[in-house]
Amino acid sequence: MSITLRIVLIIGAILVLLFVIRKIRKSKFEASDALFWLAFSAILVLIAIVPAVSYAVSDLLGFDSPSNFVFFAIIAILLYRMFSLTTKVSLLRRKVDTLAQEIALDRHERDSEKNNAA
Repeated sequence: MSITLRIVLIIGAILVLLFVIRKIRKSKFEASDALFWLAFSAILVLIAIVPAVSYAVSDLLGFDSPSNFVFFAIIAILLYRMFSLTTKVSLLRRKVDTLAQEIALDRHERDSEKNNAA
């Protein structure tokens, strides 16, 4: 793994760490989200500092070079995260739709009661 890639990984990890800390201070992150990004940052630093890990795993999985494995792993992790967030968004949309329908029914019932009382 080239020194350039190692430096880019460390800089990327530091930027992610700073961004996460800023969001935590502003209370814009949930704990699980913050833990994911902190772990992701730690993995990037580990791969950059100990390149033997990426060499061993890339040889084990049959990648031509460790940098290919690193990029593949980063893409796979982010795709998994995106899928899990899409699942959460779908569940939240369903809840919002249900709440909107319940509110509309409650308002309709109140309006009907007001019209009947008048």
